[in-house]
Amino acid sequence: MVLDHSCVPAVVLIVEDEMVLRMRAVDMVEDAGYTPLEALDAAEAVAILESRSDVVLMCTDIQMPGQMDGVGLAHAVHDRWPTIGIIVVSGQLDLPHLDLPPRSRFLGKPLNAGEVIAEMRDMIGYA
Repeated sequence: MVLDHSCVPAVVLIVEDEMVLRMRAVDMVEDAGYTPLEALDAAEAVAILESRSDVVLMCTDIQMPGQMDGVGLAHAVHDRWPTIGIIVVSGQLDLPHLDLPPRSRFLGKPLNAGEVIAEMRDMIGYA
């Protein structure tokens, strides 16, 4: 039996330590027609990525607890899983020297649901 994976929604990993913001991001991912996964920090995000092969996009906050911030996580993910698209978000808009890896985009907080959904769809396609 051949399985048709074309109807399986894309999986988006959300890395955000603040529960309310993470829940809002989950809603945006679901509104876009994708399947959300959640991580509280970079270590949890890497563990999820090591255990799954279906994540196509990661959305991470820059500031979070742990030894690695969102920019470091973006580089680590790009180095190990270069096909995963990355959206980096922050409430600090004064980030003139933000060093992001290829296939990454920056969005400022507060997040606009329409803008986030448009970015996700531009990066991975429509659900």
